[in-house]
Amino acid sequence: QVQLVESGGGLVQAGGSLRLSCAASGRTFSTSAMGWFRQAPGKEREFVAAIGWTGGTTHYADSVKGRFTISRDNADNTVYLQMNSLKPEDTAVYYCAATKRLAWLLPSGYDYWGQGTQVTVSS
Repeated sequence: QVQLVESGGGLVQAGGSLRLSCAASGRTFSTSAMGWFRQAPGKEREFVAAIGWTGGTTHYADSVKGRFTISRDNADNTVYLQMNSLKPEDTAVYYCAATKRLAWLLPSGYDYWGQGTQVTVSS
């Protein structure tokens, strides 16, 4: 069992930065892949980034490549999403998720979810 709590969201101007954190409880964090997803009003939840349990493998959605960086600290049971050069279209609720399966790019591939944190980017 893994419990996830996101933090770090807020309101930022276009071009600004935010760092999201996801604190995990449970012994299996260090052997779980972690992902960030987002959901804007009226849209489906979409993949943003994922990281393997060692931190050596990462994947990004094309829309955030070069702007967002996912990282993890297994000693602190925390995964991060550094978001730079934010755009209004990045506005959404951001969720972190954990999985031991291999379908990292799909919401259905994850077993545990946080409650989400709102990110709003003004133009």
